[in-house]
Formats: sequence, structure tokens, C-alpha cells
Amino acid sequence: MAARRLNIGLIGPGLVGKALLTQISQQADALRSEHGIVLCVLGIANSRAMLLQKMLPIDLSTWQEELSSRGTPVDLYSFAQNFQRTKPGQAVCMVDCTASQAVPALYKRWLAQGFHVVTPNKRLGSGPLADFRAAMAETRSGRSMFFGEATVGAGLPVLSTLQTLLATGDRVQRIEGVLSGTLSYLFNVFTPGQRFSELVADARRRGFTEPDPRDDLSGMDVARKAVILARQCGVEVELVDVELESLVPSPLRGAASADEFLERLPEFDAGFEERVQDAAAKGCVLRYVAAIDVAAGACTVSLQAVPGSHAFAQLSSSDNIIAFTTARYHQQPLVIRGPGAGAEVTAAGVFGDVVQLARCLGPPGSGGM
Repeated sequence: MAARRLNIGLIGPGLVGKALLTQISQQADALRSEHGIVLCVLGIANSRAMLLQKMLPIDLSTWQEELSSRGTPVDLYSFAQNFQRTKPGQAVCMVDCTASQAVPALYKRWLAQGFHVVTPNKRLGSGPLADFRAAMAETRSGRSMFFGEATVGAGLPVLSTLQTLLATGDRVQRIEGVLSGTLSYLFNVFTPGQRFSELVADARRRGFTEPDPRDDLSGMDVARKAVILARQCGVEVELVDVELESLVPSPLRGAASADEFLERLPEFDAGFEERVQDAAAKGCVLRYVAAIDVAAGACTVSLQAVPGSHAFAQLSSSDNIIAFTTARYHQQPLVIRGPGAGAEVTAAGVFGDVVQLARCLGPPGSGGM
């Protein structure tokens, strides 16, 4: 089987990026022998340094040592130039595993150059609509492709399922979901009589939250996912249009540090206790839910009381769940559920996009590689 080569530049070898490189290394032989796909990592860049190769791939068993010992100061312009000098006809994929706002600003340029982009970074998909449109316009020529499955459900097939529904002529009416692993966990374990502040502090100690739990409790990450989903359905929504309920008490939004926030959060336990008690009295549980009404073009993200019989009430651990109500799936929504966070599953979602890209490019000699 003739091999198809895809040259990869990885930006952001943090938890997700590092897991991705490990997965690529472990699966490389099988991809070549079973699918004729050769993934060649020719560049790795973090916020300080970059490691580049012209033709021979970076050794993924020693990349960390090499980046430390012979990496050069990071310059993303030079990083991209390295891939312009690769062999003509070989496809290039830029993989952005950062949470940066600066890197997505380069997507339009890369796509215009014929580079493909794969990312779990939500900044483009939920950023200014004009920037999103401009970048996506570059993909319409067919020279480049953009994949962002992991921007919504980590390793869950959320966007690919939605895109299949739309491509086959289904009409999406409503999308609802619990889209934060952190907030899913908190409200799966929060019951009457518990102190919400203690649950948040414990979740932070376990590494289930961001270093500053306000980054989770603000709901902004969920709002970004709602915008990405809405735009897939043709809803021209900006992030500021999302009706967002933050779970950070307003007096604590300006707390000087995460520690100060956690010290003062017990002052607001009574309010959370009242809400969980009210829900329990109605046979309900609390869930932090994103909802997109496609016909109305409206997105809401809020804490809701859902009946104990509801699918969202059956969640455990940090699972995510998303329900698509469509013309075809009207009586009973199409539901996707599973782990929605974690470096390994997020990296798997990114890896799946890379493999899908390689498959889309076609066999050698077809114009892709």
C-alpha cells in the first residue's frame, strides 16, 4: 500500500498536546500498515521555544529533551515557513493545542497558504463572527480544511454528528447539553445538606477544576461551546449574545486570587442550598445546561432543575451529554454521552480529526499528497 504523508506542526505541547504526541507515536505503525497514512511531526512549539525539522520527523520518544536542548526561540511565522519548504505535494497540518487567542489569529493565513488546521481551541469558533467567517471562507476553495471536533465535546463525536445531520438534510430545531466536565461533576455530587463551597474546594484539590475555579463557574467555556454549535447550524451569534448565568457570586468576581475566592465562597452557600432544596422538593436535580433554539437564534446557559427521570439527571462523574432535537429525531432526541474532559480523551478527539484529514486528502497521486 502506497503511503500518504501528512506533515504536522504542533503548537502547545501541554497536557493535551503531549498526550497527542504519545498517541501518534503509539499508533504510527498501525496507521502506516493498515491505512497507508504516515504522520510526520516536523515542528513542536511551546510558548518559549520551537523544535523544527525539514524532512525527517522529530523523534517522538525524545522530543522533550530535544526541545529543551536545541530548541530556538519561538516565532510562529518562522514555524510556518518551515512547512512551506517541505516537499511539494506533501500536505501540512497545523495542530493548535493551546488555549491562546494569538494562535487562532493565524488560522486564516495558514488556511490561505493551503495548510490544514486541527484544534481543540475554542477561540476562533466562538470569537468575533467576522473572523470566523473569514477563516472559514479560506476552506471553500478546497485547498485547505479545518477540523475542530474537540472544541465542544473533547473526544465525543458531537460536531461530526451535527455536521452529518445537516449534510443529510435534517433540520436541527434545538440543542441542549451539559457541556462542562467540571460543572457536571459538581452538580452530580451536590445534594441537599452539602456545602457547595466545600465541593468546589475539594474538586480543585482533585484537579477537576481550573486553578482558579471561577474559570469554570463563570460558565464562559460552556457559552463558547454553545456559540460553536449554534454557528454550525447557521445561527449568526456572537459570544455576547449568549444569555449566560454565571455561578460566581457577583461580589466575588473581583476577588484578587483564587484563594481569596474560595475563602469567601462559604458566604454564599445558603443561596446554593436553597436552589438544591427547591429542586429536590420538586423531584428534580440541578444541572448546568446550554440550550440553543435554532429557529429563534437564541443561546442560553444556565443552572436548571431537571426531573429525576430526565437523561441529564442520569449523569455520573464528569460526563458530558448533548441532545439534538431535529425534524428526524423529534419524538426522542439523538443523545450523545460520555467523558467530556481530560487530556487523553481530548487528545483522542484531536487525533481523530488528524486521521480523518489524512483520509479526506485521498491516496497518493490524487492531488492531496
